[in-house]
Amino acid sequence: MTPPLAHTVALVTGASSGIGAATATALAASGAAVALLARRAERLRDLQAHIESEGGTALVVPADVTDADEVSAAVQHTVAKLGRLDIVVNNAGLMRMGLATEAPLQDWDELVSVNVNGVLYVTRAALPHLVAAAADSPRGVADLVMISSTAGWVARPGTAVYSLTKFGANAFSEAIRQEVLGKRVRVGVVGPGTVDTEIFDHLAEPSRQAIERQTADMTKLRSEDIADAVLYMVTRDRRVAINHMLVRAAEQTW
Repeated sequence: MTPPLAHTVALVTGASSGIGAATATALAASGAAVALLARRAERLRDLQAHIESEGGTALVVPADVTDADEVSAAVQHTVAKLGRLDIVVNNAGLMRMGLATEAPLQDWDELVSVNVNGVLYVTRAALPHLVAAAADSPRGVADLVMISSTAGWVARPGTAVYSLTKFGANAFSEAIRQEVLGKRVRVGVVGPGTVDTEIFDHLAEPSRQAIERQTADMTKLRSEDIADAVLYMVTRDRRVAINHMLVRAAEQTW
């Protein structure tokens, strides 16, 4: 049986760990050739080796999503090596927590740089290639997927700036969706709840402890749960566009 994503090319940002790595693996297992984009090249090479050992195709494209020139070069390299670009998963993200009146300005700048500018740069570089792929793809469609957060729907104390970036990414996605109507490019947003990934490792100790208390009695999601959501979104028939998908841990209240 032909895999659902055979003859397609996907680009996943933040592919060196967590949701990004799981999503890249799932897309490759479904037949896509996958470009792996992140800063940690050694981890990308390990993931490439794993995907290829399972019979898939992977390309390592080290880049920092906060650098527009690096992003543009990475997208161009992907198309040059793999021939096209059918699916883009904007997954690279950063979490910082703290009261808005107390959080260091550097934390704010880093959140905006990764969670907003990174999404803008990748989307701008990739969108013309997605439009071109949709025009000649046997699937008749291309996909742009944003990995957001439940914080893009529900703002809570301590998440003011993080939620700002995620609400903004959601609004950006909706505007892009409307801009490409008629060009057969679907734009979808997946909003993960609490997922057991490295993203919490970057929190300051008080914030990490607060998260641990809030989630102590919760069975956290796995990265593969979010990868499953992305895969479901991009494998629908061309007539179906899933624009928003919230995926929470079963016990999560926010």
